Amino acid sequence: MLAKELISDVVPSLKTSDSGLDALNWMEVFRVSHLPIVNNKTFLGLISDIDIYDLNSADEPLGNHALSYEAPYVYDYQHIYDVVETASRLKLTVIPVLNDDKEYLGLITQSDLLHHFADLIAAHTPGGIILLDLLPRDYSLPEIARIVEDAEAKILSLYVTQPFGNEQYSVTIKLNRTDVQPVLNAFERYGYTVGVAYVGENAYDDAAQRNYDSLMKYLSI
Repeated sequence: MLAKELISDVVPSLKTSDSGLDALNWMEVFRVSHLPIVNNKTFLGLISDIDIYDLNSADEPLGNHALSYEAPYVYDYQHIYDVVETASRLKLTVIPVLNDDKEYLGLITQSDLLHHFADLIAAHTPGGIILLDLLPRDYSLPEIARIVEDAEAKILSLYVTQPFGNEQYSVTIKLNRTDVQPVLNAFERYGYTVGVAYVGENAYDDAAQRNYDSLMKYLSI
């Protein structure tokens, strides 16, 4: 999933002839806190609602103000992981997309980004979730996949994290079945440590819910 596939069809960019009040109105309509300023196809930078509130005369054109625009962007060929990283690191509600010639193509909204990322990790697909705790030397994706498939399940998504200061990996596995017990039994037979598991269609183990909430908070920028 590439940045060019995530571009919004509805959220406009600003021109230097637009006023701060115009910008605030558009931000309110689309529920964002940033908008790009573009002249023709030249991306000048992002302006935030805080920048506008700091203006002495918000009703004047943006081009009349000596604003220090930030100019973060992604290229159209970059993967959604790169877009998520940029948006999260800079706490952006929109991410401009440029082509190789640095021409402005459009923007990706935070809400669209989260929606597509949820699709990527199969968040909307019914299925159980298992978290494994293991050392990096014990991590083997082919072996994990084999164990899951031997238990008559499939992996819909998998991601690996290593909390700061922790030598262990936390491996989160989304399965294609809600009855995870056969998979849990299989992992236990092979000596894996199962941290927590999603055990029902609508109920997470408390620890699993906290991990999921933390991920969503991180992605919500």
